[in-house]
Amino acid sequence: MPVRHATVRQLRVFDAVARHRSFSRAAEELHLSQPAVSMQVKALEAQAGLPLLEQVGKKIFLTEAGQVVHGRANTVIRELAEADEALAALQGLTEGRLPIAVVSTAKYFAPPLLARFLRAHPAVKLELAIDNREAVIAKLGANEVDLAIMGRPPAELDTASQAFAPHPHVVIAPAGHPLAGRKRLRLEDLARERFVVREPGSGTRTLLEKHFADRGLTVPVAMQMASNETIKQAVIAGLGLSFLSRHTLGLELAAGRLVALDVVGMPLLREWYVVHLAPKRLLPVASACRAFILAEAPRLLASPEWGEGGWPAPEKHRSA
Repeated sequence: MPVRHATVRQLRVFDAVARHRSFSRAAEELHLSQPAVSMQVKALEAQAGLPLLEQVGKKIFLTEAGQVVHGRANTVIRELAEADEALAALQGLTEGRLPIAVVSTAKYFAPPLLARFLRAHPAVKLELAIDNREAVIAKLGANEVDLAIMGRPPAELDTASQAFAPHPHVVIAPAGHPLAGRKRLRLEDLARERFVVREPGSGTRTLLEKHFADRGLTVPVAMQMASNETIKQAVIAGLGLSFLSRHTLGLELAAGRLVALDVVGMPLLREWYVVHLAPKRLLPVASACRAFILAEAPRLLASPEWGEGGWPAPEKHRSA
């Protein structure tokens, strides 16, 4: 029997095993027994006529055939979910899956923002992925998510995007640093310091390097780290200055553990965007969430908690 006769149940079970690389975790997710999961996978393999999984030691891997079937299974499952949402829309309902990807810098405000949306739409099942920019773009390009929140739309994809709030970036130092009390610092003053920066390719680092390069300077990189949290701890420990989104710094600035330096031309402003693939037809849940983000995020990020008030007029940068 060819694989086209596979049941939706078999595809869902195989998808869970492929994602978790584990029969037991797939069984837990699906509320099935492990033997039931194994039986469904074996039935699908019998229809495919090829092994879909292989076990090496305690680890499970997809075979080449398994990768093909898993990709098609994802498409089928996603199409069925979208059909459910479309039918729900005809009945005047807003419910269903909502897969969203968020760049790591937005993890500070995106969860409370989306929690507000869920309170208004309790039937929605949110699937939130928080990752670095490259991973978010990959998920968006693979049509694994309906929406993405990021600092700048990806030039390499055909996307529809809309800015929804300012995104200020500042230079930070530990409390008590010699530059902390000075006013109107010049970029040349910073070029003599040590900087702890994000990994190459991150939007934050790209913005900083461009700002220095526009003035004929080079960022004095002492070390690089892939986590905003780790960078903040490194700065607090005195390992150098850094340049981060103001939206990541609320607690540390309020507690006096970090200070935002008074630098001429700063904060640098980018914008936050909500993005989706241009050819993608957003179903009601995603459309409702996008409209909510555009309406509510500016109010959330303008609150004192996020430090939008009181800044001098910044120099606006919109790097591609």
